[in-house]
Amino acid sequence: MSNEFSCEYAMSHEVQNMCTVAKGPFHGPAPIPEEGKWVQATEIKDISGYTHGVGWCAPQQGACKLSLNVKNGIIEEALVETIGCSGMTHSAAMAAEILPGKTLLEALNTDLVCDAINTAMRELFLQIVYGRTQSAFSEGGLVIGAGMEDLGKGARSMVGTMYGTKAKGVRYLEMTEGYCTRMALDSDDQVIGYEFVSLGKMTDFIKNGMEPNEAYEKSKGTYGRFADAARYIDPRKQ
Repeated sequence: MSNEFSCEYAMSHEVQNMCTVAKGPFHGPAPIPEEGKWVQATEIKDISGYTHGVGWCAPQQGACKLSLNVKNGIIEEALVETIGCSGMTHSAAMAAEILPGKTLLEALNTDLVCDAINTAMRELFLQIVYGRTQSAFSEGGLVIGAGMEDLGKGARSMVGTMYGTKAKGVRYLEMTEGYCTRMALDSDDQVIGYEFVSLGKMTDFIKNGMEPNEAYEKSKGTYGRFADAARYIDPRKQ
């Protein structure tokens, strides 16, 4: 059998002297679900989907949730949400400008300013290229704007902030509904509800001309058996 063959790459002497063994049937990549289709992805342009990644910085001082809407390998929409680090919010502002328009591979190899955002990008990349996206079985995928829809009417991230000590118990500071103003306690001093102010709603009311005090009162709400409380406490002062 002849050892003659051509290759565009340099080879070691040992490989050059090997005979050629024919390759059998072609085994392509396993199909992955993308926006209601099964796709054998071989290039970045084959990747589409909307999904999320969560990242953290080296000292684990803060965290980032990154959401990207990718169409044919191109990032069309980016949502960057951060918590726990003041500097990370400024990094997120830069990342939200940098990401749209890049290919998924470009974004993976771009310095997104903050370790937590870079880590979120890595985790998201792994999800999306393996077909584990939020839109995997959604025909046509999610429209550009899905990230804003995730934020809700007030266009604010869902944040929970709770604090507790063994000596003094729990304090509710921030719920999805908003800033907690009062906690409701029963006769045994157990939590049975809370009052909150939706800061997004209040800000919108004020922007539309409403007086701040009126906007504050109109943006209040309660949860649980708030009206049945034996007493109320301010979680930040009591």
